Amino acid sequence: MRTPPAPRTTANTPLATTAPPPPAPAPAPAPAPTTRAEGPMTAGHPAGRERTRGRPGWRLRFAVLCLIWGFSFLLIKVGTDGFAPLYVTLGRLLFGTLVLLAVLIVKRERLPRGVRTWGHLAVAAFLLNAFPFSLFAYAELHISSTLAGICNATTPLWGMLLSLVALSEDRPTRRRIAGLGLGFVGVLTVLGAWQGFSGQDPAGTAMALTASLSYAVGWIYVRRTLAHTSHSNLSMAGGQLLLGTVQLGLVTPFFAAAPDSLPVLPLLSVLALGALGTGLAFLLQYGLVAEVGPTTATLVTYFIPVIATAAGVLLLGEALTWNTPVGAVIVLAGAALTQRGPRRVAAARRPSESPRQP
Repeated sequence: MRTPPAPRTTANTPLATTAPPPPAPAPAPAPAPTTRAEGPMTAGHPAGRERTRGRPGWRLRFAVLCLIWGFSFLLIKVGTDGFAPLYVTLGRLLFGTLVLLAVLIVKRERLPRGVRTWGHLAVAAFLLNAFPFSLFAYAELHISSTLAGICNATTPLWGMLLSLVALSEDRPTRRRIAGLGLGFVGVLTVLGAWQGFSGQDPAGTAMALTASLSYAVGWIYVRRTLAHTSHSNLSMAGGQLLLGTVQLGLVTPFFAAAPDSLPVLPLLSVLALGALGTGLAFLLQYGLVAEVGPTTATLVTYFIPVIATAAGVLLLGEALTWNTPVGAVIVLAGAALTQRGPRRVAAARRPSESPRQP
């Protein structure tokens, strides 16, 4: 499950996630490559951010966001039981877009303007939504939702590795290099490398890891092209999800047969994945970034694989061997190390640099 617009906020950068994801934004304002989840995903606006940690209620919304993005991978798995993966992704984007467009109408905000902005949003929609969401859906035909959620947690590792090349402000440090190496060890532990990866589907695992890589590439692209746009992050998120929906709507009929029935449980899963895991999750995530700042909001990243694992084991009866949770903890520890940079860098981060959607 997604993802972040996390999912994606970068100052006015797409997050629409998720996700669980995957992984969402979101989706939703796009987080910086060093941060994730589904789930995100779309754009963020730095103006007016307030630090009101003492305000009651944000912890509850934080918990809800963790649950939504953590359950995204279970919803993807259930959705693919009744629909082709591309139709699961198309439905997810469609319902998520409808939620954000409804909020735009209520708030009387407009979608972004300018051909250049829409061009960048089209690329962001592909890298942060259409492509990774589809890959996670296809991956879960072959691997468990638990493994998909853990693969999603590698996004910060990909982000750090790529940012060292693409973003001049991200300098390598011993701590971050150690985190990257530790995360790699964690991935090998999850996959059971000492057993020759027996019991794991290489194609499904590769698709899930590629989806996480796509999130990282998308966030770097957003930071370089949309970080200084004047549009609100709600407007950017709505535009990004709308473009992602159009992209999938154009290609899906050519690569997947239309469903001949609408089974209730898979349909409800896709509806929840879009309306909650992509649309509502973006709104919750943006509110958290504005209220408690990106540093606290990025902690969502570390709860997503835990919840995805619990949901897969308890509700879907997925098998769990000792190396899966142990490897997941190692991955998360490595991801945490990669995000600890010099204090001056952390202070300069924009509100949009928050968890991505699965």
